[in-house]
Amino acid sequence: MKSLIVASTREGAGKTSMLVGLASVLDRRFGYIKPLGDRFLYRKKRLWDYDAALFARLLHLEQEPESMSIGFDHSKLRFMYDRASMFEELQRSLAIVGAGRDAVFIECGKDLSYGASVCLDPLTISQETGSPVVIIVSGAEDEIADDVAFVQRFVSAEEATVAGILVNKVVHLEDFKEVHLPEIAELGVDVLGVVPYDKELTTMTVSLIADRLFARVVAGEEGLDHVVRSVVVGAMSVAAAMAEERMKAPEKLVITSGDRSDMILAVMEAGGTSAVVLTNNILPPAQVMSKASERKIPLLLVPGDTYSVAMQVEKIEPLLTADETRKAERIRSLVAEHVDTRTLQALL
Repeated sequence: MKSLIVASTREGAGKTSMLVGLASVLDRRFGYIKPLGDRFLYRKKRLWDYDAALFARLLHLEQEPESMSIGFDHSKLRFMYDRASMFEELQRSLAIVGAGRDAVFIECGKDLSYGASVCLDPLTISQETGSPVVIIVSGAEDEIADDVAFVQRFVSAEEATVAGILVNKVVHLEDFKEVHLPEIAELGVDVLGVVPYDKELTTMTVSLIADRLFARVVAGEEGLDHVVRSVVVGAMSVAAAMAEERMKAPEKLVITSGDRSDMILAVMEAGGTSAVVLTNNILPPAQVMSKASERKIPLLLVPGDTYSVAMQVEKIEPLLTADETRKAERIRSLVAEHVDTRTLQALL
């Protein structure tokens, strides 16, 4: 069974997005496994990885998401497995998820060292399985240069097979190609693609925010697929809030206390509001919830105070959901245009 290991040098580099694009562009039927889960979801007394659940739907896989990860807790895995038994378990999992498929994507954790203590880092997996690693790098230009220089140490190492790197989220594409690609070439690292930054991929859906906040949707459920492009905290008076330019922005998420009926009604009347997060676990009056349902504006009830909830929202990573077909198509187009898919196809 052919497999391709996808890793990244830093958290948030865009591994999952690149995998979504590769799965749609490469001429193969893929299985998927994420040996060490790191984006936990707990549903119906079952624990699985967010990315595993995403690919189970996108790739129409028969396996349940929890079967696509060996485990989540480092200490538990160290107790259960040594290196030999860990890779026996990995091979068993690969056989299951690869049944009826042409190849399997093996997605690793947030950086190159994640999972090393339990032998599930990308380089060890490559050494044990013989599968090539594609490493995603992104960030500021200096960070990318540091990461590529670090990766170069492994390109010539016998312990792992590094097929090359994909540079992702590049803001100034042409400048990067002219200035930095020659420097990378001198290091002897194969560049399989340079993918530009796309602001559309940084948006989130209301459903993702509700999921990440463990919020209770008390009204407007029909609007959970709304896109969120900006976040505004409504802690001031209504007059002061409505005078701010941020309140006039389209597709915004407003965070305010549930007892601020005046603010909730004002932001719904003003338009451009994708959803309202109600803090302090306070339900607004029935007429406010009724208006939200009429306008299909979700009201998300959470127990925290406005400030702490705003901090939580700020830290939410804009993960792709299975229902975001427009975003998935945009990713497919970027990969098709900017990635050397022919070389990757030959690996599989």
